[in-house]
Amino acid sequence: MKYGFVKTACASPELRVADTEFNANNIIGAIDAAVAKHAELIVFPELSVTGATCGDLFYSETLIKGALTAVKKITDSTANKSALVFIGAPIKKGNQIYNVAIAINAGKVLAVIPKTVMRAYNGYSDTRYFAECPYENQTIELFGQKIPFGNKIIFENRSNAQFTVSAEIGSDLFSPLSPSTYHALNGANIIVNLSSVCASVGKTEYIRETVKAHSGKIVCGYVYAESGDGESTTDCVYGGQKVIAENGTVLIDSGDFNGNLTVSEIDASFIESERIKIFNGELRDDGYERVQFTAEGNGALTRVYEKTPFVPMDGGNLTERAEKILNMQAEGLKKRISHSHASSAVLGLSGGLDSTLAILVAVTAMKKLGRPLKDVVAVTMPCFGTTSRTFQNTIKLAKALGVTLKKIDITKSVIRHLKDLKHPENLYDVTYENAQARERTQVLMDMANMNNGLVVGTGDLSELALGWATYNGDHMSMYGVNCSVPKTLVRHIVEVYAKKSKGKLKAVLSDILDTPVSPELLPAENDAISQKTEDIVGPYILHDFYLYNMIRKGFSPAKIYYIACETFNGDFKKETILKWLKTFVRRFFNQQLKRSCVPDGVKVGTVTLSPRGDWKMPSDAVSSLWLNELENL
Repeated sequence: MKYGFVKTACASPELRVADTEFNANNIIGAIDAAVAKHAELIVFPELSVTGATCGDLFYSETLIKGALTAVKKITDSTANKSALVFIGAPIKKGNQIYNVAIAINAGKVLAVIPKTVMRAYNGYSDTRYFAECPYENQTIELFGQKIPFGNKIIFENRSNAQFTVSAEIGSDLFSPLSPSTYHALNGANIIVNLSSVCASVGKTEYIRETVKAHSGKIVCGYVYAESGDGESTTDCVYGGQKVIAENGTVLIDSGDFNGNLTVSEIDASFIESERIKIFNGELRDDGYERVQFTAEGNGALTRVYEKTPFVPMDGGNLTERAEKILNMQAEGLKKRISHSHASSAVLGLSGGLDSTLAILVAVTAMKKLGRPLKDVVAVTMPCFGTTSRTFQNTIKLAKALGVTLKKIDITKSVIRHLKDLKHPENLYDVTYENAQARERTQVLMDMANMNNGLVVGTGDLSELALGWATYNGDHMSMYGVNCSVPKTLVRHIVEVYAKKSKGKLKAVLSDILDTPVSPELLPAENDAISQKTEDIVGPYILHDFYLYNMIRKGFSPAKIYYIACETFNGDFKKETILKWLKTFVRRFFNQQLKRSCVPDGVKVGTVTLSPRGDWKMPSDAVSSLWLNELENL
């Protein structure tokens, strides 16, 4: 697939215990179904050729020969199929039987990988029937070929260097030092696990969380396929759970008793980029063999990307998350107020979302310090663009919270400043706008000096990314509580706070949430906001999507455009997505100089643009490569 995606399938077709011909036919059918969905990697359960519940029949030469015949039939069926397939079978080598994963591609067996960690507890009896994987790789002769036999094998796609795969089996995953840990350290971006675990209460959740955590721990794509319909029910049942995860995120989980085929896409290029950062690009050399294979797919993207990645709608406790973030912001401000011996926290209150969140943080910090809320000084500074709606909301909010409110009309000061500059009062250019922003910052700084206060910044992460701030104006403060909180998350936190509030506080917060985002620097039209930020720089829901996927995921502009078109299909036209993506890239590069000198502020998530923290970028970096990529789409 494009952009490093690997379309991956887990299959658990119906089987009959010890009926290798029946099982081979159903495996072939499942391969055909997966290939029809453009799968490039297809994984079946442990001992899928025979069934995992054969018991002492594994000692039978008849069963072992039948399994080998079935493997040959399945292998031959893949001759004209472009996919890497893993099936499970018992294989005899010398005088021992091994529980193995067999890698098949284009009509050939590529390698045989024996199970490493043997179970002999809770009804499992691996050691009764199977030998352990040898420590060093060996060879085995199958169908007239000598092929690798061992677990130190990495399969490498000839046409996509990022598509690298290794295998482990069942309880290998649960070992303190699982084979997949070494696979990852030696360069396998995707791990497949052929498993057989019977269903039990709580098992589904345990498997999902284990796969999720392990994929994050070793930074990999992880594909887990489990035995299902048809395994013996003598003592238990098998649910056929299938999980595909990527670096700590579950892409899809079939659960138990829920279908025979599960498909999603693992982003192998993202895995590799994360590995470069985390492992510093260094690979171990533990004697692994590299085996080449061919697999190509052109299917459509089916995995779902969150429209609001900073506020993921994943079924988690979003209210708890919002409260935790606000608490982190407040803890940061609490420490700064205490350390600087500030008598007050001073901030500009505009009636917009950002300053609303900032004052909620300041109030929370003062409560943590055990100090009166009057020590929070909210300053409203109306000027040319201030509407009665936003002005009244500042008053209502300050009163509802019980903080000190100061009103300082800066209109005359700005007019005087513009006259000193010989700037026409009716010329609504950047100087006209920035004069107001800088005057407001001057007022706040001087008021803080008068009251031994600390100026609390209100600007958010989205504005930092876009440079939507006046240099040395609202760009500056003594502590920026919102500096790592993007606009979509700001809205969410205020929404959560509003839902928990009552009376006048709830009413004013609700109205602020309904107010268009605006700096209110241009004259109002009939007392209505005339300057709407999203009309100028673009929708914040798009910009936050671009920001997350460019900074956190490291995606190229073309890849961001590709997934944005899929994600926002029906919400925005492709040309609109492209237009604002170009705007984002251009502004992100051009405005780095503002981020190079931002005030201190607390980090609350995985994306931050502080030059002292996670993001280090020269202010004169050039955006040509990124913009040219978009021009050539």
